[in-house]
Amino acid sequence: MRPRGSGDRRLPIRVRLTLSYAGMVTGCGAAFTAIVYLFMRYVPSYLIIKDVRSPVSVEAGRTSQSEGVAISSPTDFLQVLLVVSLVALAILAVLSGIVGWIVAGRIIKPLAAINAAATRAATGALDHRVGLQGPRDEIRDLSDTFDRMLGSLERAFATHRRFAANASHELRTPLATTKTMIDVTLANPQADAGELRALAERVREVNQSSIETVNALLDLADVDSGTLARRPVDLAPIAAAVVRELSAEAKSGNIDLPAPTGTTTAVGDPVLIRQAISNLARNAVRHNRSGGHASVRLSAHNGSARVTVTNTGPPVSLASLESLTEPFVRGAGRTLTRKSGHGLGLAIVSGVALAHDGALRLNPNPNGGLTVHLDLPHASSG
Repeated sequence: MRPRGSGDRRLPIRVRLTLSYAGMVTGCGAAFTAIVYLFMRYVPSYLIIKDVRSPVSVEAGRTSQSEGVAISSPTDFLQVLLVVSLVALAILAVLSGIVGWIVAGRIIKPLAAINAAATRAATGALDHRVGLQGPRDEIRDLSDTFDRMLGSLERAFATHRRFAANASHELRTPLATTKTMIDVTLANPQADAGELRALAERVREVNQSSIETVNALLDLADVDSGTLARRPVDLAPIAAAVVRELSAEAKSGNIDLPAPTGTTTAVGDPVLIRQAISNLARNAVRHNRSGGHASVRLSAHNGSARVTVTNTGPPVSLASLESLTEPFVRGAGRTLTRKSGHGLGLAIVSGVALAHDGALRLNPNPNGGLTVHLDLPHASSG
């Protein structure tokens, strides 16, 4: 919210328009009456002849013709009044056009600023804002909404640019690695079948990593544009199955991963929900330390089905929390070993939460690691 300055004391645009219209109509009426009165009163002087058959009246009318215009019937009076009214109307038309031009310019000035901002945005410049000051009215609300839209577009385009750059890097790296391994092997004319087999195994491993990255990209696209199958989903068996699948990897990394605790039921797509829980648990294990701990807890929280995943690990700064849900961003940076994952886990979880009208919240632990809350619609309120 911007601080309300001195301009905020102005009236809202609806009140200003109402007062402008009422004032213009009243002012025009008053000016019209004044012009007609002054014209009839002073330019020229009129002599009304009550009885044209009276010699005295006729003589008086003759003697006054040099001084003014004689009105001898209602028709004469109406004709003079018509002429005077037309003159007054012409004057008012000119004056109202001038006043209306000035008033309209003041009213549409904020709209012109919004239009200029929209024109700049159409050229791709999204780093500016209208920043309209004034009372909280329809024009101010439109300006603030437009500024928020520009901010959202700027962030979205920046995210897409980073995504394209990171995706290119992620897909180029295994290709370059494969080419290097093949070139090194071929450069050795004494390479035997064992070396060639080892090369094939390394190429297969790199290729499998690329397949996982592409599959994760497809999953992310499905989350963003797919149609959800909403039905009650018991999260307890899903979380238990995920933990069992990761138990061997956790044991090899000397990480304590107990069975999940709690129960709750969500409403949504069971496949996407399982994928989200699996990604959270996998991140908790892979971004951990030897002798660390990871846990999965289910609960009902404020009308939502909550999945809480906590782990130990390296400290995470508050400034980096928002970027962790972007594609190809990992806890300690973008480029890590491939065993640390492809950097799409939290991006997919965030997409699943958004598709279910839920929320994903990341909280750094004081001693390192994260506590992640995934809130989904609860079955009792779905």
